[in-house]
This record gives sequence, C-alpha cells and structure tokens, in this order.
Amino acid sequence: MCRFTFKAFALLCVGVSFFGCSYSKKDREAIRAYYHLNKAVYSDHRSESDKLRDTYRNPIETLRFFDIRPDMTVLEVSPGKGWYTQILGPYLSEGHLVLALPRDNSDRSYHVANNKALRKIIQDNPDQYKNVTYTVFEPPVVMGPVAKPNSVDRILTFRNLHNWVGTGKGKESMEELFKALKPGGILGIVDHRASLDKAQDPKVKSGYIREDYVIQLVEAAGFEFLAKTEINANYLDTKNYSNGVWTLPPSLRLQEKERAKYLAIGESDRMTLKFRKPRISQK
Repeated sequence: MCRFTFKAFALLCVGVSFFGCSYSKKDREAIRAYYHLNKAVYSDHRSESDKLRDTYRNPIETLRFFDIRPDMTVLEVSPGKGWYTQILGPYLSEGHLVLALPRDNSDRSYHVANNKALRKIIQDNPDQYKNVTYTVFEPPVVMGPVAKPNSVDRILTFRNLHNWVGTGKGKESMEELFKALKPGGILGIVDHRASLDKAQDPKVKSGYIREDYVIQLVEAAGFEFLAKTEINANYLDTKNYSNGVWTLPPSLRLQEKERAKYLAIGESDRMTLKFRKPRISQK
C-alpha cells in the first residue's frame, strides 16, 4: 500500500465512522483495527531496511490472519532484534505486549546483541511502546514461565520453533506456551518450511522444518489446529543449500558468492499456522 492509498484509506475510515450507520459495531471495530495496523506498519519509526522486508514477511496480512486487535495482551516469543516488535508495540496501544527474551547474559553472543538492540529501540521510543513487559525464555536453559497461566490472548513466534526443536525442547516449549495462553486464545507460528520428500532431521541443521511435523508437535501439547495460509510462501526457495536457510537473505552466509542468485530467490519459503487453546468446558 503506497502512502497515497493509505491516506485515502484513513479518510475512508473517518467517513465510515461519521456516516456509516449501516455498519455494525463489529464492522467498525474491524475497520478501526485495520487502520491502526496499517498506521503501525507504514509509520516513520520503522527503518527503510525493515520496510523492504515487508514484501517477504507480509506483516499486515499475517497479523490479520492471527486476529490481533489493538486491545489484546500479546506474547511475542524470541523477538530477535524486534522486527515484528516494532509493529506490535505501536499497534497494541490499548493492550499489552509481553516479550519473552533470551537471557541478557546468555552464552550466545547474538542473543546478547539482539536483546541490547531491542531494549534500546524501546527505551528510545517510549511513545511507541507504552505497555511492554519482559520475561525470560531460552531453551534449553530457561523454559519459562513466559507469562502467568491463562493470561495472554495471543502468542506469536516468528522463525523460532526450529531452534527449539533443535535443542531437543520443542515439546516442552509448546507445553509452556499452552500454559500461558487463555482458553480460546490463538497461537501463531511462522517458520522456514522444509520439503516433504525427506524425513525431519531432529537437530534441524538446515533451519527448515516440516509443516506436518510442526502441526503434530503443537497438537501434542494440547492445541487445536485451526488453519494455515500461504501468505509467506516462496516457491522459488529450493531448500537444498549447503549452508541451509542462512544461504538466503537476510543472512547471505556465502557473502558475495552467487549473491545475485540468492537475492533473486528472496527470503525462505515459510509456513504460517494458526492454533487455538481449547476453551474450558462449562459444567
């Protein structure tokens, strides 16, 4: 959506609120949420380099698929440098964003660097991050709790589950997330999707993980599978690189070697899956 279109959309929303007597309350809330999501995604507080990745990560479509609304309590698990956090923070202006980070003193240097960068972004932009709290989650060392039991409306994790499975804590990670989610709440997972012609490597050395494996793993923790979408699919991704998924952007592990080829492929093929924690039956 270009800036002109976004402005036109904003005017439309104003018109709907003023003249739209035929719109139901639910319709108006949905339009309002869509407006605020667009506003967060196209905000000037996001860097141009981050915005360039929207074409692969499709944040508006993805967050709408997970049914994220501005007044919700959302837990983002292992947010890295905060690519999605920079959208969720402003968007959840009426809600609460919980960030489950690795330890600040982790023995993995990239965790330490990512945490430092993310905390600085939040500290430097207090108006964008009004309701943010932190917890610790770093499989296999720290397994939670990520939040109080039955306390969050949505849990989101982007390109992390393959890491947890690789540490041997995939099952335990899903069980911990299950505890934190409210009954009826939604778990959204995006991850690098492996081909179905090979058995799943339990160490996940390539970074790719089979979609059917993920669904089975998450269902085993008690979740109900709701739906999937091809929003973040990339059918140019052959998934057969000697350096795994990190061959592709943004990592480009081979640096200048065949750089143009991998840039043309783009970021990895990704599954986008939605699960629900069953509601407690009323007896």
